[in-house]
Amino acid sequence: MNQQAKTTIHPTHIALHQKSRLLEIHFSDGSEFHLPFEYLRVFSPSADVRVAKKRGELILGKEQVNISKVEPMGSYAIRILFDDGHHGGVYSWSTLKDLGGHYAENWTRFQQQRDAL
Repeated sequence: MNQQAKTTIHPTHIALHQKSRLLEIHFSDGSEFHLPFEYLRVFSPSADVRVAKKRGELILGKEQVNISKVEPMGSYAIRILFDDGHHGGVYSWSTLKDLGGHYAENWTRFQQQRDAL
């Protein structure tokens, strides 16, 4: 086994909590996050969301979005299918860990931008 494979952080637990609209994820390094569905939808790594952000557009109106399905993508990611029809986001483990680790600052910045509209 090479050194990179030994140090790769991967999830040890993933659960959807539909009532609270949270994705719970625990990682092999001991970190764990409870990420709101709206946050995951607004910060989707999909191409269409990335293009919208580059144009300065915000993804709005997703407060009630639900996750209808989570599909494994090999051993490196999950694809999240949202009930608003969005299904293009493949969330790698590093993306999910980054979204969890930067939740407070990302969400605060998003809310400030939204409220300024």
